[in-house]
Amino acid sequence: MEKGITTSISLVSLPELFSQTILAISDCIHATEGVLTQMESFEKFSNYMEKITLILKELSKSNVHDSEILRKAVDILNLEVKVVKQLALECGTRNKVYLLISCRKILKQLENSTKEICQALSLIPLASLDGLRISNKISRLCKDMLEAEYSPGIVEDKILEKIESGIQERNVDRCYANDLFVSIAEAVRVPDRKLAIKKVFDEFKTDIQDAKLEMDMAEARRMEQIVVLLEKADATTSYEEKAKSYLHERNSLGTQPLEPLQSFYCPITMDVMVDPVEISSGRTFERSAIERWFADGNKLCPLTSIHLDALVLQPNKTLRQSIEEWKDRNKMITIVSIKPKLQSNEEKEVLQSLCELQDLCTEQELHREWMTFEGYIPILIGLLSAKNREIRTHALAILCILAKDGHDNKERIAKVDHALESVVRSLARQITESKLALQLLLQISRSSVVRDVIGTIQGCIFLVVTMLNSDDAQASGDSRELLDNLSFLDQNVIEMAKANYFKPLLQLLSSGPDNVRLLMAKTLSEIELTDHHKLSLFKDGALGSLLQLLSHDNLGMKTVAVSALQNLSNLPHNGLQMIKEGALGPLFEILYCHSLSSTSLREQVAVVILHLAKSTNTQEADHEQISLLESDEDIFKLFSLISLTGPDIQRNILQAFCAMCRSSSGLDIRAKLRQLSVVQVLVHLCEANNQMVRASAVKLFCYLTVDGDDNSFQEHVGQRCIDTLLGIIKTPSDEEEAAAAMGIVSNLPKDIQITQWLLESGALDIIFASITDGNRNALHKKQEIENAVRALCRFTVSTNREWQKKVAEAGIIPVLVQLLVSGTFLIKQNAAVSLKQFSESSTALSQPVKKTRAFICCLAAAETGCPVHQGICTVESSFCILEANAVEPLVRILGEGDFGACEASLDALLTLINDERLQNGCKVLAKVNAIPPIIKLLSSTSTILQEKALRALERMFRLPEMKQPYATLAQMPLVDITQRGSGGMKSLAAKVLAQLNVLGEQSSYF
Repeated sequence: MEKGITTSISLVSLPELFSQTILAISDCIHATEGVLTQMESFEKFSNYMEKITLILKELSKSNVHDSEILRKAVDILNLEVKVVKQLALECGTRNKVYLLISCRKILKQLENSTKEICQALSLIPLASLDGLRISNKISRLCKDMLEAEYSPGIVEDKILEKIESGIQERNVDRCYANDLFVSIAEAVRVPDRKLAIKKVFDEFKTDIQDAKLEMDMAEARRMEQIVVLLEKADATTSYEEKAKSYLHERNSLGTQPLEPLQSFYCPITMDVMVDPVEISSGRTFERSAIERWFADGNKLCPLTSIHLDALVLQPNKTLRQSIEEWKDRNKMITIVSIKPKLQSNEEKEVLQSLCELQDLCTEQELHREWMTFEGYIPILIGLLSAKNREIRTHALAILCILAKDGHDNKERIAKVDHALESVVRSLARQITESKLALQLLLQISRSSVVRDVIGTIQGCIFLVVTMLNSDDAQASGDSRELLDNLSFLDQNVIEMAKANYFKPLLQLLSSGPDNVRLLMAKTLSEIELTDHHKLSLFKDGALGSLLQLLSHDNLGMKTVAVSALQNLSNLPHNGLQMIKEGALGPLFEILYCHSLSSTSLREQVAVVILHLAKSTNTQEADHEQISLLESDEDIFKLFSLISLTGPDIQRNILQAFCAMCRSSSGLDIRAKLRQLSVVQVLVHLCEANNQMVRASAVKLFCYLTVDGDDNSFQEHVGQRCIDTLLGIIKTPSDEEEAAAAMGIVSNLPKDIQITQWLLESGALDIIFASITDGNRNALHKKQEIENAVRALCRFTVSTNREWQKKVAEAGIIPVLVQLLVSGTFLIKQNAAVSLKQFSESSTALSQPVKKTRAFICCLAAAETGCPVHQGICTVESSFCILEANAVEPLVRILGEGDFGACEASLDALLTLINDERLQNGCKVLAKVNAIPPIIKLLSSTSTILQEKALRALERMFRLPEMKQPYATLAQMPLVDITQRGSGGMKSLAAKVLAQLNVLGEQSSYF
């Protein structure tokens, strides 16, 4: 309690005195609400004051006895409330840094006032009070306030400890001061801007000057030391001020280093001391050396041999500071002297100087600051263009060290002409150099002022993305961090995507503002992507974000989403994922919106739907049973657009249906399309002016003819349609279209009228031209020839020999024989079918051999007939396959393994042993060695081939001359059939074995 306080025995009544005190307390509480520091402690004090206010109100209502001691207590309360109010007002107006550094003093004042107020409350004569309740309140409050303690926060404590440590160390470096000032700035919530921090520091110095009159000498000295310490921080002094101070000091020095004073040497090690300590004899030694001396059991001073009573080591701070100042002076001279050497033409000298400079950089932050003042940064940037890799590497290493010191150096590096271009060039060089260049760019990118320039350097982002996949973990990590730093700029994100690094783009596409999401989607629609990257984009979440944009109310959003999906959906796996995640709904919504002003958008949607349709042609779609259209209504709605849209949409929808017809659900799709009577539309589109629409319609028409019933087509296919199809084949603009048109011709119903129309329209000439085209190895040309040879089968039926004659006269039979050798299996199969049909007519068309007179026989050789047909046969007149030299090619096909071609060839060969031609035909087949391949067919996995071969052999082995040569060869396959074959084949095989005398005719196999 303050001495000399006079009690107020005034004329003021006690209730009025209480009222005035309550008002003063209210003003004090109001003042504490505006403090800028130690808010919790002031709030705690305010809580005490609010409780005292309640007590005073109760006292004013009670019959408390007016006494001198009570008035004295109220006077003390008023005085301390006034003190705290003034303290609070100062804490609301003073500089924040000053308040932080003075926080312990402030809290001590607050604690003293709390104790004084507690003491004043204890003076109230409780015995004179009415009632126990108010007495208990005062007692509890006194107890709480007496125990009250106010302490700085953990952050403030750490900062104050760091300040005290810095003052004691004296020669702390700039890094220490920077860290300290950053901590202070964060604690007082100063914006992380250099100008704001400097302004607060200048205000702090002004507050110290204003408060000096109120400080004692010790506090004033401490504040001066704090200012000196904080002035070492970058934020408190401008670069120009520091440079001016440095140049003044540097110019005051000589050009030669000074030798160390004798007192700098340790008497034990004879080296210049680093940590000098004084022992009780008054002598100074290097700490590590004297510690070893004592550890060896020595208790005498190494110099004086005086016995030491205490082995205490006292730091010699004055000597240490002198040694460091001497070192700094010499290092400054060294830094100045290196500069001209870096501009030498001697690479060795430059390298040595760079090594020395790098060592100085790593020693102390102050050295790096001096190098900046000396203008080393432009010189080092210039050395990045040196031919010598070691010079470039050392220059990059030093620049990296300088860039770590702060944003100012980062900005200085970036501002040098062509600096960033030189660094980026180093990215493409050997790994050691490229890693240093990457580290330097990473450091520079941490400055918000210059990082937006980095991405504009040509090739920079591409090279950084390339290093992202480096085997070197550090290089990969630095690349990722640099890309993250650069991704704040949308254009950089786009460049990263072009270099195939999509993470930032996907993040913005997912959660960026609408205008940014639109830009990212537009990027995905424009860049060229490999299948791998398309797959990874969907895997990493691009689809979900694009589907959100697709459902956006804004037309622009929908448009870019569709464009991006068009670019990504042509990969089958992506297409299937789109189907599974419900992309079709919003796509169809756009496509069916006839009022949509953007025709191009609907056209793009049609392309995306085509991609999805193609994706259903994969094994993955088959395995997961994924189809594009499920219901008849979906199929009808999509196909109906063909009549309501322009050629681009028509073409894509037609192609989409073609793709669906090829899928695992193609059979069902084709059936539903035929039920919807789309053939009529397709027949009409076959005459479309737009070649691409026409070609797509012809291809879909072809798919529908593969497995449709005749009634689906006969109603709509007439002479005009046939003329159109043949015209497409005759003068094709698209080989695939021509192949499809030929496919339609080959699949048309085997109706007499249709065949007649085909003949009248010159179909045979067109087919002949098609199958004799020299470019038969092209993919679609092969398909066209396959379809053409199949189409021929309708003209070679044995029931209409007029048609057969026209085919023969067109010279097609020799071509069919040639195709038995050079065609695909399907071509061989259909060629064999036609030859079989021709051969079925040969017996009836073979002309009898004319009998010659005896005297003529003497003059000329007798005319011989066909070995099988026993008459005069020719290719053109009787269509004989022997005359056409087709037998041997047919025999070869029996051994080629394709079941369809093999069966057709066998059927053609067996026409030679029909009916009465058995013996003659068998001789011919034996002559061309056809019997062994037929026997081999008994072991075929095709039961149809087995059965046909078995029935043929049963007929052949009726002839005794056929049994002996082939019995042994046929025996084992026949026995195998009797054991493993079906019921009918077992009996037949046993019958043949009986013919060969292997089984008796009464065998149980019969």
